Amino acid sequence: MELAPKKVRDLVLAIDNEDAEFVTETETEVELATEYISEKVVGQTSYSECLHIALATINQADLLISWNFKHIVNIQRIRGYNSINIKNANRQLEIRSPRDLMEF
Repeated sequence: MELAPKKVRDLVLAIDNEDAEFVTETETEVELATEYISEKVVGQTSYSECLHIALATINQADLLISWNFKHIVNIQRIRGYNSINIKNANRQLEIRSPRDLMEF
């Protein structure tokens, strides 16, 4: 989060803990994250991004929002992550950038 723009960091810090759910990784998420890499959705250096996506997938998040356009919010990558999710009987994960949710 430290690399996110100040506006984004402030927004995250303003979220009341009652409105947030904190999850921890299990072997299931680690295996799914590893599969994203072994299936070449992204390279091995993107493990933390894969774990983020696996946590959201396994915990059935409604939406994953990210500023990471290279490894996460990228249509080719999203299709790759979701093809593996479907193959493993998980639901598809909706991945968007914060801009997609802004009201102008």
